[in-house]
Amino acid sequence: MRWLAARGAAGDAREVAAPGADIWDCAQGWSRSSWRLIDLCAIWEPGVFLPSAAADGSRASTGVGKSRPNEAEKLSTVRKAHIERHKASRACGLGSREQGLVLRMARQQAPPWVHVALIFFLLSLGGAIEIPMDLTQPPTITKQSVKDHIVDPRDNILIECEAKGNPAPSFHWTRNSRFFNIAKDPRVSMRRRSGTLVIDFRSGGRPEEYEGEYQCFARNKFGTALSNRIRLQVSKSPLWPKENLDPVVVQEGAPLTLQCNPPPGLPSPVIFWMSSSMEPITQDKRVSQGHNGDLYFSNVMLQDMQTDYSCNARFHFTHTIQQKNPFTLKVLTNNPYNDSSLRNHPDIYSARGVAERTPSFMYPQGTSSSQMVLRGMDLLLECIASGVPTPDIAWYKKGGDLPSNKAKFENFNKALRITNVSEEDSGEYFCLASNKMGSIRHTISVRVKAAPYWLDEPKNLILAPGEDGRLVCRANGNPKPTVQWMVNGEPLQSAPPNPNREVAGDTIIFRDTQISSRAVYQCNTSNEHGYLLANAFVSVLDVPPRMLSPRNQLIRVILYNRTRLDCPFFGSPIPTLRWFKNGQGSNLDGGNYHVYENGSLEIKMIRKEDQGIYTCVATNILGKAENQVRLEVKDPTRIYRMPEDQVAKRGTTVQLECRVKHDPSLKLTVSWLKDDEPLYIGNRMKKEDDSLTIFGVAERDQGSYTCMASTELDQDLAKAYLTVLGRPDRPRDLELTDLAERSVRLTWIPGDDNNSPITDYVVQFEEDQFQPGVWHDHSKFPGSVNSAVLHLSPYVNYQFRVIAVNEVGSSHPSLPSERYRTSGAPPESNPSDVKGEGTRKNNMEITWTPMNATSAFGPNLRYIVKWRRRETRETWNNVTVWGSRYVVGQTPVYVPYEIRVQAENDFGKGPEPDTVIGYSGEDLPSAPRRFRVRQPNLETINLEWDHPEHPNGILIGYTLRYVPFNGTKLGKQMVENFSPNQTKFSVQRADPVSRYRFSLSARTQVGSGEAATEESPAPPNEAYTNNQADIATQGWFIGLMCAIALLVLILLIVCFIKRSRGGKYPVREKKDVPLGPEDPKEEDGSFDYSDEDNKPLQGSQTSLDGTIKQQESDDSLVDYGEGGEGQFNEDGSFIGQYTVKKDKEETEGNESSEATSPVNAIYSLA
Repeated sequence: MRWLAARGAAGDAREVAAPGADIWDCAQGWSRSSWRLIDLCAIWEPGVFLPSAAADGSRASTGVGKSRPNEAEKLSTVRKAHIERHKASRACGLGSREQGLVLRMARQQAPPWVHVALIFFLLSLGGAIEIPMDLTQPPTITKQSVKDHIVDPRDNILIECEAKGNPAPSFHWTRNSRFFNIAKDPRVSMRRRSGTLVIDFRSGGRPEEYEGEYQCFARNKFGTALSNRIRLQVSKSPLWPKENLDPVVVQEGAPLTLQCNPPPGLPSPVIFWMSSSMEPITQDKRVSQGHNGDLYFSNVMLQDMQTDYSCNARFHFTHTIQQKNPFTLKVLTNNPYNDSSLRNHPDIYSARGVAERTPSFMYPQGTSSSQMVLRGMDLLLECIASGVPTPDIAWYKKGGDLPSNKAKFENFNKALRITNVSEEDSGEYFCLASNKMGSIRHTISVRVKAAPYWLDEPKNLILAPGEDGRLVCRANGNPKPTVQWMVNGEPLQSAPPNPNREVAGDTIIFRDTQISSRAVYQCNTSNEHGYLLANAFVSVLDVPPRMLSPRNQLIRVILYNRTRLDCPFFGSPIPTLRWFKNGQGSNLDGGNYHVYENGSLEIKMIRKEDQGIYTCVATNILGKAENQVRLEVKDPTRIYRMPEDQVAKRGTTVQLECRVKHDPSLKLTVSWLKDDEPLYIGNRMKKEDDSLTIFGVAERDQGSYTCMASTELDQDLAKAYLTVLGRPDRPRDLELTDLAERSVRLTWIPGDDNNSPITDYVVQFEEDQFQPGVWHDHSKFPGSVNSAVLHLSPYVNYQFRVIAVNEVGSSHPSLPSERYRTSGAPPESNPSDVKGEGTRKNNMEITWTPMNATSAFGPNLRYIVKWRRRETRETWNNVTVWGSRYVVGQTPVYVPYEIRVQAENDFGKGPEPDTVIGYSGEDLPSAPRRFRVRQPNLETINLEWDHPEHPNGILIGYTLRYVPFNGTKLGKQMVENFSPNQTKFSVQRADPVSRYRFSLSARTQVGSGEAATEESPAPPNEAYTNNQADIATQGWFIGLMCAIALLVLILLIVCFIKRSRGGKYPVREKKDVPLGPEDPKEEDGSFDYSDEDNKPLQGSQTSLDGTIKQQESDDSLVDYGEGGEGQFNEDGSFIGQYTVKKDKEETEGNESSEATSPVNAIYSLA
């Protein structure tokens, strides 16, 4: 529905805003100047329109008492349809796009001026006619006090009566049907220009003296109007009578009623029960307060003695609370021990020795009763029953179902309330009280009576001279009410006769009315339950037509909407009204136009061509009047890209889009609502023209977000729902049932899962003996259950709580349950993790993990500790310990012991414990045995050792420390740690010169023991080796060796080539003189070398130890070794002797530190 408004001052062009069809109710708009409500409205549903008030604020008639009687029903039906459609859209879970139309029509809450317009509309449709105040008219009552007027005695009394008329009416009052002379009572005054009575008690007086029935009369020369008969009563809050109450003695399990009997107050006080210390009395289906204020115990338990019971009455006007002397209970019982663990026992009555009983009714008594209720009031039926166990109450209606939309159960199902009772709610109702011993029923016969209510209330009648009319007064009730007519406050029978008036039961008919017929008529309809009084005047006027709205208005409306143009007017006789557009002569009616009987013009669907000037003309026999309205058509505001429903995790960023199209001549405003309330844009939110961004989404951000795009004429709404996944809410209402010796059933109500399904429930417990205040996990259950059987341990005072878990996280723990203590028993297990270890070399400390509360099974938990040396067949030593450790002294170093630890409490000993092997204290170990150092080559040193002869404990490893040295020069010390099973290690030498000094020790928990030391072997000719090592690092030496290596390589290549040609070296093939034939050695052109002298070649080198190597006759090049240089003849022949082979024994002994020459290295490779 669109809303319309008008603004402007007298004499100026008027402008009226007619917004679009997005709001389900009609209303007025606003402008910078003063606004007036006018008769313009648009609505989606056909046949519904809203008129408005006159421009000057007074109510003007747009007809003469004839209106369409079904228009109010249409409006109500349309509004209900809109609301139901919106509810259905939410129930069906429509998305934001599907809900768009519904939201546009139904979600906007109407502002107050909408309801004002609606009231005027209903008045117009109902035929209410108001004469402009500048015309003469009889009085009309506009304000009066309620029929039953209860006042506070501490304040002045005010009895209201206001009326209008022209001329202004005068007022007088009656009290108890007699004239009330205000002038004679100095405390009583009447407000100026009003009939309101003020009774002032500042100078004294008692308000009770003015109680009675008052009626106001408003009179001018055209008639007298009457107010209702107002019954004035002074509020009373009497004190509670003093009384001494003896203790109430009752047997446990018996029913009990504590009567309140409050003092009679006006109005009746509110009753509630508390203890004398102002603590509220806990009520449940066993103990509850009845509607009459009494406190009912279906069965009394021993625990009911723990407090006293006092009835309290709170009085409305004085705002005071009066307290009755408290009742104290003395409960006689067969089991005086009040064990709290039995409070939730499934069969607490038998556990306490209380006999079970079938139900019986405490209120009402007997098997049947009756009750009368007035139509429109609330019906309250109550059944309170006694019995053991406490009975359950169920309600039924004979021959039908309870009215589900009006019935609700109260007071733990003991009361049935039916609101707004109507005749169809009469009949027989019965309550059924049942427990496991049986059931009983009580039938209540309900009769619905009715005070008078209107079927057709008389309305003001405005006639021209000579016209006919009628006043109708129809009412219904049970019993049927009587109708009495009065005129100007006097019975019609005693009024002067009027030939133009005829009374026909509930109708007065007027024919050929004249000016003398003006009067105010009263219709009084009554029965034994109440009365109704209505005033309706008859006014006879000759008035030419007049327009009641501002002239030359500018009205802007939204395209495609249904729009109604009102033209408020008045005249007598009733003028006829016609509409014209742009000065055309044809009357507008039919097609897209419809003229209502009150003169309003409806345009069913606004189009662009409907823009223009509209003229309304009102005509009667006395003249005519006209008014003009200029209509402008604007494009609607529409959200074409709506926000969509989203699901987000906490901490993420969410963006809601809202893109809008609107008429460019109108100013657009985009705002956001959250849960239908204005959204506060904080520092976590960013609002742009076409979107809303939320950074770091939190759980409080969940809800519906509505984008509201509005102009001064219309608005469009689009809604999306943001779901934030969060941790579940805590479970609540924990209850223990099915209590047994070793189990209990725990039931809870799940909390909200906050959009992420609950996957698990963790049940925790706390006990108050061993670790009070510390919670432990007991068990875990699937998220689909809310009840579980918990297995318990003996002698634990349990308290439980539940934690819900989903994918986001865990909830806060629930509030704890009541405590439940199990009975004791001997321990069924012994402490775990028993150990025997020495803390010193002459003791052994026996330790164990103490048993927790769930394994103690009884009070005074203690431990029997036994020990003896292993394999000695000694008798057991034993001691009783209350802690978790015991130290055995004077023990040998590291010897094994057999140990046993057994649990014991006041109920007995635990099972036979297992035997554990422990050891007494450790000491430092002896040195490792047979520590050996070997040097297989110049690069590696191998170490080997055996375990210590006396480990004195558990070996945890070995520590090796070694340092290289060369003479007096020491290198960096190295440390290696080995596992206890390792007995070998190899050291890679950093250089072939240095020696190493080794120190090896074994370790226990006490520390490192005695060390075994060794040094690596010293190489022979150490001095020469050192010098040689020094020369080998010189640059010239390196160069020389490289040259020699190159020459030797060339020589080897040449030798291999000659060898492959014949095995002899040609030494004379280049001589000038060839060998003779007589020389056999020269026949083949080769030379045969001889080594018969066994002498070293000239120029050969000596060995490193100063001796000459023994030559061998082998001619193989493989044996060319470490000799000196070969010699050549002048022709280049090689005549030198080859060096001898290297001594193999020296090499195998690995004792020599002789450096291998580069030449020898190359030969060895060849």
